[in-house]
Amino acid sequence: MARATSGRNVVLGLVVTTGRIGVTTGRVVLFPARVLARSPLARPLRGRAESLAETGRSVGVDARRRVESVTEDVLAAPEAGHVVDGVLAGALPEAVARALIEHRVVERVVTEVLTSAELGGEIVSARETERTERLVAQVLASPALERVLADALESRLTLDLTDRIVRSPAFRHALTQVLSSPELRAALTGQSMSFAEELVAGLSQRLRKLDDVIERRPRRWFHRAPRPQVVPDGSVRLPYAGLATRGVALAVDAALVTMIFLTGTAVIGLVVSLVWNPRPAPVVGTVIAVAGLLVEVAYFTGFWSTAGQTPGMRLLRLRVVDGAGSQPQLGRSLVRLLGLTVAILLLFTGFLPVLVDDRRRALQDFLAGTVVVYDDDARPDAIA
Repeated sequence: MARATSGRNVVLGLVVTTGRIGVTTGRVVLFPARVLARSPLARPLRGRAESLAETGRSVGVDARRRVESVTEDVLAAPEAGHVVDGVLAGALPEAVARALIEHRVVERVVTEVLTSAELGGEIVSARETERTERLVAQVLASPALERVLADALESRLTLDLTDRIVRSPAFRHALTQVLSSPELRAALTGQSMSFAEELVAGLSQRLRKLDDVIERRPRRWFHRAPRPQVVPDGSVRLPYAGLATRGVALAVDAALVTMIFLTGTAVIGLVVSLVWNPRPAPVVGTVIAVAGLLVEVAYFTGFWSTAGQTPGMRLLRLRVVDGAGSQPQLGRSLVRLLGLTVAILLLFTGFLPVLVDDRRRALQDFLAGTVVVYDDDARPDAIA
């Protein structure tokens, strides 16, 4: 299919052809000059040209120096300061700032800086250099920084700000919520219980070891086999409680009974004294003795028959059980309390069988058919 001839194409073809002819003609005309420039005859001319070029460069450097000197003189002149003041006092700064905002120049520059991989690499490199680390360490260890921080903390502004924060309702509300939070109470309770449990556990372990130590020689005297030793983890293979642990538990119970009796007697005596002055003294003494006996009976028999342990026994993790491994009934508890009283009245000689008996029973245990065991070993298979 034949293409239509366009006048514009004809003109372009003519221009291209004329250009080619001009280039060819120029090469032909300049050929003798190129040959002459490459010949030995042109060397003096080239040297002269280089000399002229050096002179031109020197003149240019000198001219730049002169321009710099003149510029410094102009900028140092008082008139330049007046001109700058006049420019800054005019509308030019506002116009420049408005142009920067309209054309988003700052945003473009920040975006370009943040997206520059080279800048990110330089920052990472600077962080990882030892020089930066040393510089930071020197700054932190410098006395000047310490003095600046101390002055800042002791300044009036810091005290005022601290006082405002402490007096602010928001701070008081936050402090009230923290102090009344269940988490804080649970943490404090847990810490207190943990400390008390550690003390009791340490005392119990020491007393259990003492149980074994104080009965070794009496068992040797009566030709009894040695007790099982304490295992490495601190637990005792023998489930029956010894003399030292039982004695400390009994002392704690005696102190508690005395406190309960004295407190109750004081309160009752104070109330009774308001309406009646009891006399004679022997009658009062008899009433007090009977009351003390009732308190002791209620204390020991009540705890033995209901919980199987008194508060003192619970503190040292002891338990009294019958032959079936359960807490004794009320009748058995009364018999055991009677035996305990007799053992004490016999100058505590009723406790001596604990040192040689295989089940560490005292007089009250023989009478009531009970044994005292460590609470963590109070199992029927362990006491059978």
